[in-house]
Amino acid sequence: MAAAILPPLLALLAVLGMAAAHGGLANYTVDGTWYRGFDPSEQSTEQIGQPWMVQRVWSTIDPVFSVSSPFLACNTPGTPSPGMSSIPIRVGDILTAIYWYWLHPVGPMSVWLAPCPTGSCADVDVNQIGWFKIWEAGLLEGNLVEGTWYQKQFQKWDGEPDEWPVVIPRILKPGMYLVRHEILSIHVEEKPQFYPECAHLNITKEDDNGVLPPDGFWKRFPGAYEEDDPSIKINIYAEKYQNTTNYTIPGGPIWDQ
Repeated sequence: MAAAILPPLLALLAVLGMAAAHGGLANYTVDGTWYRGFDPSEQSTEQIGQPWMVQRVWSTIDPVFSVSSPFLACNTPGTPSPGMSSIPIRVGDILTAIYWYWLHPVGPMSVWLAPCPTGSCADVDVNQIGWFKIWEAGLLEGNLVEGTWYQKQFQKWDGEPDEWPVVIPRILKPGMYLVRHEILSIHVEEKPQFYPECAHLNITKEDDNGVLPPDGFWKRFPGAYEEDDPSIKINIYAEKYQNTTNYTIPGGPIWDQ
């Protein structure tokens, strides 16, 4: 598997000058090996169909606004690239998502897995398969507006990329999986912004023993969230939240065995 080609820092600085910039998941690392994701700022013809591509196509850094959008699963359009590859990783290994920049400071982050039932993720309908959450982080300390969220803490701003490490559950059944990283930004009054990206994983284990979560952990996208969920449709600046120091991350519990 070829390691990814990293974008130059100068390109990052140019993007940071864009007032409307948001950001997105650019690369992945496992044990020091880099795997390149899709870059919507580059020509798609130079990326789609390349054997090194491990991430599903996403065409814009703009957010998904609706909990009922089909693009809530894996961004827009969230389609596989012909002949795309997958990231080899073992149970218990750390998968690190790389963001070259991230601007928003408020809201939860989560990571989801979905097994590909046919043994190949290329022909999977991301809106019909089941997803389960393996990681989440939200408000770490303080109140909703002035406190520290993980979304802010993982930003570096020192010339190094923002890193989001997650451990693949040790008891997970090996196989082909989709991994979904989601950032939910709630800094705009009652206008949640979802930023999902998906990649393909080939998860291995020393033996074939392993399990999947029980029924209560499975969700679909769309379907995992309700439009009127107070953790999603929220005005964090409202007077009633001034002294609020707790936040319930939407999407149900994590499976962290």
